[in-house]
Amino acid sequence: MAPSNITQRDPSQLKPWPGNARTHSKKQIKQIARSIETFGFTNPVLIDAEDNILAGHGRMVAAQSIGMRSVPCMLIEYMSDEQKRAYVIADNKLALNAGWDEEILAIELQALIDIPDLSFDIGVIGFEPSEIDILIDGQSPEDRSAPDEDDKLPPLDKGALVSRTGDLWICGDHRIYCGDSLNASTYEALMGEDRAQMVFTDPPYNVPVKGHVSGLGRTKHDEFAMASGEMSRAEFAWFLMSIFKHLNHYSSNGSIHFVCMDWRHMTEILVAGEEQYTELKNLIVWAKDNGGMGSFYRSRHELIFAFKNGTAPHINNFELGQSGRYRTNVWEYRGVNSAGPDRMEALALHPTVKPVTMIADTMRDCSARGGIILDAFGGSGSTLIAAEKTKRRAQLIEIDPIYVDRSIRRWQICAHDDAFHAETGQTFDEMAAQRQSSHHDAKSEDGLREVTS
Repeated sequence: MAPSNITQRDPSQLKPWPGNARTHSKKQIKQIARSIETFGFTNPVLIDAEDNILAGHGRMVAAQSIGMRSVPCMLIEYMSDEQKRAYVIADNKLALNAGWDEEILAIELQALIDIPDLSFDIGVIGFEPSEIDILIDGQSPEDRSAPDEDDKLPPLDKGALVSRTGDLWICGDHRIYCGDSLNASTYEALMGEDRAQMVFTDPPYNVPVKGHVSGLGRTKHDEFAMASGEMSRAEFAWFLMSIFKHLNHYSSNGSIHFVCMDWRHMTEILVAGEEQYTELKNLIVWAKDNGGMGSFYRSRHELIFAFKNGTAPHINNFELGQSGRYRTNVWEYRGVNSAGPDRMEALALHPTVKPVTMIADTMRDCSARGGIILDAFGGSGSTLIAAEKTKRRAQLIEIDPIYVDRSIRRWQICAHDDAFHAETGQTFDEMAAQRQSSHHDAKSEDGLREVTS
């Protein structure tokens, strides 16, 4: 074996091996190019004396795609023609014969993800977000019929409200802001310069809770703070249009926005969506296992509109099932109106609570670990719990302090962690005790005034 030499060559002067059977998709060439940009050109192209490529065809094309004028090459002069012909095949095939210790791989992937302020996109290592999810979580789309432990809800606290309008709560990697999602200042306070990778939101359906939310009379709800049947069709379309405008501004170009709605208001959401979004990617039917309320056919489904913001490529982690995630636009998940020991607790927490498993699968479809998920109507916090479960970062807006409190308590039980107030630094429980004490003091003073008057 003769010594080999490292030399620099213009990639346009290199010649692909005439019998090279290895192919490279456009997607893979982009991956190689990103790797070169991140880590440098660490693996020289192998060439013979006539500048024929023996190994590194993909690297050469990737280098050209990012405008490199010179690439390191290793000159191989000792091989016979027969050896070169065999080596071109061997170099590709031998690498394919390797495997992975998936347990160690999952640990290494998680270690990379856990690095704060990682200086590069985790996707540069070549694994798709869905592959990383499956390797770390050990699962593809979950069992959609079985009860989800994460749908179990904390007991309702009947004490004084903790959250107030304008409060920003930090829940681990997540944030909840108590405010009006119609106001741009709310999004600015919540997100600042951050932009969401995906949106999942469940706006009020502009129907009164009374007569439209089942509970067999045992669970009573106040009406929603807005869009609870008081708006005309034109007003509701304007309401949705205003929300969508903010969601677009505070999410990345190419992001997918999943918006839940009932069949009664398809017209309004389509009008608003056509005005604000680039396209409607699909209409998803959430098929529950039992029917809800309704006289002319009991309604067993809800609709989820998948809109696209902008024209940049969107994240698609299922790709016709290529990565093990076979997904259609009919989603079968248990609803809270299904029989079960936690059914009434779920209805008590929020009248239109969505299953965590469904939202978590949606996040796995169109976002990556560490990506921001924006929800303009946080409700009972199911988006928050799904983000915690899938290692995304939820940023929620909720106008009603009752639901902000319930979401935080739910997250604290799920995450075994304490939420804290962004301004004061107090934990949620510390502020709850403080405001509960103030509430009791105020009641005592009121009682004393009544006695002495």
